[in-house]
Amino acid sequence: MNRSPVSVTAMRDLLGPDYEATVLPMGRDDEGEVVATLVRRRAPEPSRRAVLYVHGFTDYFFQTHLADHFTGQGIDFYALDLRKYGRSLLPHQTPALVRSLTDYFPEIDEAVRVIREVDGNRTLTLNGHSTGGLIAALWADRVRGSGKVQGLVLNSPFLDLNVPTFMRAVADLIKGPLSRAPARAVLPMGVATAYGTSLHRTHNGEWDYDLTWKPLIGFPVHAVWLAAVRRAQRRLHAGLQVDVPVLVLCADKGLRMRDFAPEAHGADIVLDPDHMARWATRIGGHVTCVRVPGGIHDLVLSAEPVRKQVFAEMDRWMRCYQGNENSP
Repeated sequence: MNRSPVSVTAMRDLLGPDYEATVLPMGRDDEGEVVATLVRRRAPEPSRRAVLYVHGFTDYFFQTHLADHFTGQGIDFYALDLRKYGRSLLPHQTPALVRSLTDYFPEIDEAVRVIREVDGNRTLTLNGHSTGGLIAALWADRVRGSGKVQGLVLNSPFLDLNVPTFMRAVADLIKGPLSRAPARAVLPMGVATAYGTSLHRTHNGEWDYDLTWKPLIGFPVHAVWLAAVRRAQRRLHAGLQVDVPVLVLCADKGLRMRDFAPEAHGADIVLDPDHMARWATRIGGHVTCVRVPGGIHDLVLSAEPVRKQVFAEMDRWMRCYQGNENSP
């Protein structure tokens, strides 16, 4: 649905005085009012360059060290809490529930409008994690040729289901019926706590975040959501035509586990990095794929030496492809 640009009124964000949050009205769906939230941290000496971060499933923006990294280089940092996630989750809503990943396009459109037209940034890198990486790739394909984005940095993008081959085939066969399931129908996926407990400081991790917005056991997987993801993945597998440089970062190995073990701190235990490497070149014609030793699913939450390498890889790639974008 087309809608007029909204006015931009920023307020102090929960992360502190360096951060502002703007609520973006997104109309209504079958659950009622819908909003997204754009979080902003300005660089002390801005370069008219910006990064827009899009989170994954069972997630929201809390990674302040990611913002620190970019703003320290004069790059304005923005993050979207997508509809029905984090700051944007309203009392009447079911977390993460959408029927198509294209439902997220309007909030990306509006965020990009604010970043470029309101704040005056000329060079924009879209940084997507996991499901956010899949969404970012699809959105960039839709706006190719528009000049709205100059690059994609995808952190462990959700390019395929991390299940045996026969189960992916079954998912493709039933994605039609799944998409027609009652909106709140939940799939019996079982409970896995390994990833959540490997991250949060109250268990086996170093990070502090809101366990209501990012629960240890994750959100329930709704049938219509999984069908939407699978449709999007199959579209990507058929080949997108993203016309800007793309960096795909992923761990060097993946493991499957439901309960925490120390190995969780050195591998992707959510998705399979081999899938990411396999499908990366279907995003566009100019793709770099980097496998990061010791990386976990959200690479910027890896152990400090690993995340330093992740930042170094992003910096090298951005210097190579965007180093002169902000020159007069």
